[in-house]
Amino acid sequence: MIKHVVIYGIGSPLLVDYEESLAKAGLEIYIAVENAPCKSWLTKGPPIVKPHSIGPAILDLPFLVPLFTPGHRQMAVFEARQIGFGHSLNLIDVSVSMPRVSTVEDGLFINSGCSIGATSYFGEFVCINRGASIGHHVHLERFVSIGPGAVIGAMVKINKGAVVGTGAVILPKINIGENSVVGAGAVVTRDVPPNSLVFGNPARIVREGILGYNDLTVE
Repeated sequence: MIKHVVIYGIGSPLLVDYEESLAKAGLEIYIAVENAPCKSWLTKGPPIVKPHSIGPAILDLPFLVPLFTPGHRQMAVFEARQIGFGHSLNLIDVSVSMPRVSTVEDGLFINSGCSIGATSYFGEFVCINRGASIGHHVHLERFVSIGPGAVIGAMVKINKGAVVGTGAVILPKINIGENSVVGAGAVVTRDVPPNSLVFGNPARIVREGILGYNDLTVE
């Protein structure tokens, strides 16, 4: 049975919610990896190490990447796997009731208070933040990030690297293109092309050809 995990990346405020979900699940952080110079957002004191100092025994532990920006998360996952980490943990807060039927790839994080519909698909390292609502038959591709309180209607597809901002609403059967960004509070009533930024109610394209959230692309 898993008792310890490795945190890979300590520079995001979202880390504190990972800590809370781990504690509620009875899991402990064995070490945290500082993969880039940054402020640490850890609230407790596991050892913080550099990637080059990780030994073989630690590589056997499951790892988590607590970064909201999809591009940063993808880079950190790539680094962790290059070092030799082979297994990433799915961390679903104990407050979340998962449906009997769903498909979950490695690295999923679902924060507290979320509602998850049945028969949905969660790609690698999807991040769903506090209080989001995910409808049934939703398809979230790898490295998608969903902000707090967002509402995703049934049969929505959100392609790789896309971000849905805080409190945004996506109506059923909408397609969100890869590396697009849905702004906070937007109400999306029609498909969003790849690499687009949309805002408003109803949401409109305000910028095309963006690289992705925080100008980082998920490949």
